[in-house]
Amino acid sequence: MSKAETIRTGKLGKKELRLVKMNGRFFGLADGVRCTEGDNADDVWLQLHDDAGKSDPTYFGFDGARSRFQKFFPNGFDSDGYASQERDYKIAAKAKLDETVPLNKAVDGKGYSEAVLAVFRATNMLSPFEKTRLQDVLRGPRADDFVQAAARFTLDGSKPNLLAMELALKPHDNAKWTVVTYLPYLWRPETHMFLKPEATKDFATRVGHRFASDYEARLHLPVYESLLDLANRATQELVDLKPRDGIDIQSFI
Repeated sequence: MSKAETIRTGKLGKKELRLVKMNGRFFGLADGVRCTEGDNADDVWLQLHDDAGKSDPTYFGFDGARSRFQKFFPNGFDSDGYASQERDYKIAAKAKLDETVPLNKAVDGKGYSEAVLAVFRATNMLSPFEKTRLQDVLRGPRADDFVQAAARFTLDGSKPNLLAMELALKPHDNAKWTVVTYLPYLWRPETHMFLKPEATKDFATRVGHRFASDYEARLHLPVYESLLDLANRATQELVDLKPRDGIDIQSFI
């Protein structure tokens, strides 16, 4: 029998997670207790998060999340009051963005900074503090760089485009997830997601998703990829409620 080799570690809340390899198989342990095993390392790691998350005292799973959501909106996304409370103002901001800063032109266009600033101001999704710093960005020498990078990230959510946004925002101490995900989310809500860290981490913990441990404040692409996985998982779990896009899923979260 070969010696167990630890190949990955992490945390989920206060739990210590460990992925080990032994005799050609992979085993997932939470606080030293084996929870799952299999032949594929990635599958076992994901299953470990699901299994370990269920033991968290705040866990209620997607069924519990759905039940809570439907206490406020009994008919789901078609409920009376849902659109006026959760969707209409985001759709209005999206329409404003599409009209004043078309995605295909923003990719290499210049002079869109004031229009973009108006779109950020159109919702309460960012804090006043973040908006103040964003004003400095969009009225500074890197304004076009930020807008172009945001448009390119919308079309191609790759590391270079995320880094380009970070470089434009960092001098103003505003390289925040809320800022970098806002425009892609409004331009293409069918493929992107807005990240409000604390609420999303709390949701991920309660439904047992790995985003709760994957999250980092720094703009690290795997964090965003984990967020998209959480959004896709929520979409699958709510398929019968027919969420239209990431706007509905973010509202649900």
